[in-house]
Amino acid sequence: MKGENPLKTVNVAIIGTKFMGKAHSNAWSSAPRFFDLELTPVLKVACGKNEKGTADFARNWGWEEVSTDWREVVKRPDVDIVDISTPTYLHRDIAIAAAQNGKQIFCEKPIALSYTQAKEMYEAVEKAGVLHYLNHNYRRTPAVTLAKQMIDEGKIGQIFHWRGAYLQDWITDPNFPLTWHLRKEMAGAGPHYDLNSHSVDLARYLVGELAAVSAIMKQFYAKRPLPGTGAGTFKSGSGGAEMAEQTVEDASFMVAEFENGAIGSFEASRFASGRKNYNYFEIYGSKGSLAFDLERMNELMYLDLEDPSDEQGFRTILVTNSTHPYVGAWWPPGHIIGYEHEFTHAVADFLKAMANGTPIKPNFLDGMKIMQVLEAGLLSASTGRKVAVSEIQ
Repeated sequence: MKGENPLKTVNVAIIGTKFMGKAHSNAWSSAPRFFDLELTPVLKVACGKNEKGTADFARNWGWEEVSTDWREVVKRPDVDIVDISTPTYLHRDIAIAAAQNGKQIFCEKPIALSYTQAKEMYEAVEKAGVLHYLNHNYRRTPAVTLAKQMIDEGKIGQIFHWRGAYLQDWITDPNFPLTWHLRKEMAGAGPHYDLNSHSVDLARYLVGELAAVSAIMKQFYAKRPLPGTGAGTFKSGSGGAEMAEQTVEDASFMVAEFENGAIGSFEASRFASGRKNYNYFEIYGSKGSLAFDLERMNELMYLDLEDPSDEQGFRTILVTNSTHPYVGAWWPPGHIIGYEHEFTHAVADFLKAMANGTPIKPNFLDGMKIMQVLEAGLLSASTGRKVAVSEIQ
């Protein structure tokens, strides 16, 4: 309409073109189509190691240009946002360089290989004054956001404890190759970082800060074949006969004390046969309880102790009404959404924060605090003692 101001565009560069690269690309494309945003993202440049593979990725997802040099990409004056979708070991260097070049940063989890790296990243983005976001996408599942609202409203009262489990089974085969996820120098740790980082983020979001942890960890296979063509997350590829040492754990069990007096447990494993992406939590309080299962992600289980005793029991809330968080942008009630929508919600919130000049959570400070908890867990497992989170400095 004549007289209306056109939407302002912002140019995005994505670094990393595999699993997360696909999820993020879909989100950047779909967010402005469903959400009312002041900023419209332009998919400017995709960056990956392999030139042909990156070109194929860019063509499929609508990225305008291709690069194989992330250092060049973060310096480009026509890039406003840097999306870090790489393996964990690359996060620190890319994030710090992007911050130094004044880019807004959208980064995949876990934030880094260590608390020290995470702290360096946080200090860099704060010094540069750029917007920074850490993509723990499950916070933006409508059922989880609804759980947060209900907790804040006092629906379950004083929280007594958290029970979380994040279980997968994609490396139970001893012939699954030694991908980067199984190498400490590239991943930092195994499921304790990859999966428990999500669980710790949700526990901090819903229950509160953690004070101390005790953990045990186990590695079931010491050696694996080196990866061949096509190996990656959830994909065995064509591994060869040569074997090498696996340097991370396969399972981590951790119990915790929260600062507010609650207690909790965290189970993370890639050896839970039959579990593909089982992200589950229960929260028990003085007035009721909540439970969530990602494999039934449009549902939230709720127990209200104020119900008559002969009517008490967990009931299922189908979180698909337009009044529920985020859902009003999608489909009519009862029409469920999926895993990819969490990323779209994250991009929409990121663009709103960028337009308004406001922070977004979780950010690099949250990532630093999550790493502090996870490192405390590693220290506990190696020493056999309870570790205060504050010991990690």
